[in-house]
Amino acid sequence: MFICGLLASYAQAQQVEYTKADSALVVRLLKEAKTKRGKENRMMYFGKKFLGLPYVGHTLENGDKEHLIVNLHALDCTTFVETVLALTLCDKDDTRTFKDYCRNLTKIRYRHGKMTDYTSRLHYFTWWGDDNVELGLVKDIGIMDNPFRGVQTVQINYMSTHPNLYKQLRNHPEFVPIIKAYEEEMNGKKYPYILKKDLNWHPSTPLSMVRSGDIVAMLTDSDGLDTRHIGIAFWQNGKLHLLHASSLYKKVLMSKETFYEYEAKQPKHIGIRVWRVVE
Repeated sequence: MFICGLLASYAQAQQVEYTKADSALVVRLLKEAKTKRGKENRMMYFGKKFLGLPYVGHTLENGDKEHLIVNLHALDCTTFVETVLALTLCDKDDTRTFKDYCRNLTKIRYRHGKMTDYTSRLHYFTWWGDDNVELGLVKDIGIMDNPFRGVQTVQINYMSTHPNLYKQLRNHPEFVPIIKAYEEEMNGKKYPYILKKDLNWHPSTPLSMVRSGDIVAMLTDSDGLDTRHIGIAFWQNGKLHLLHASSLYKKVLMSKETFYEYEAKQPKHIGIRVWRVVE
């Protein structure tokens, strides 16, 4: 494992934690994509490169000082999507160095694309979605197209009310009021979403607006959280499925069950929000 400063040309030069294997994999995947991707959706192309990879949680919690962690050998649902999106952005812009990848990952993961301390990380996915929309990296399909049938009113407080569950908040209680202020700033905002029942596609539902490669967040309306899981949607035989890092199966997989069947087993899920990479 290496922790090193990137080149001075990397704005606000910062420490990056990675392995030689990870940096080599980034470069290889980006090089191969130039000739092998063809017309396949970028999110799907890169997402499938990680099939079978182990699911591991809390991989961003190493050390006390916030720094960029690059880990392509163990992923959770969020770091899986972030990894795939960072590769996608590099390929889209034809920027294929490890430094380019790290720059995109920082932009995706941190508020306004700038890393300062733990509080600058986009811990709630609603924060993540709004920030990446603002940066022009993704677009919110529910807002840009015809309204979905559900409306989520965000009420988040889990981190500030459970600081003992987060290593950095335990070690830095001064971060808690900052996180709480960000939570309160978000609370009350409303976002359209696809209801769980509408995931069983029929012509009158808005599900046809979803494309393979779209980022999807599974919403909850309880426990002071906004989402419970995220992944990448894909169509197969006329049904929507999920490509994701599964905590149940402990690996990255393309679910054989339909998205509707998957969500029917999740009593605390209420539906999904959808984002698409800006081309």
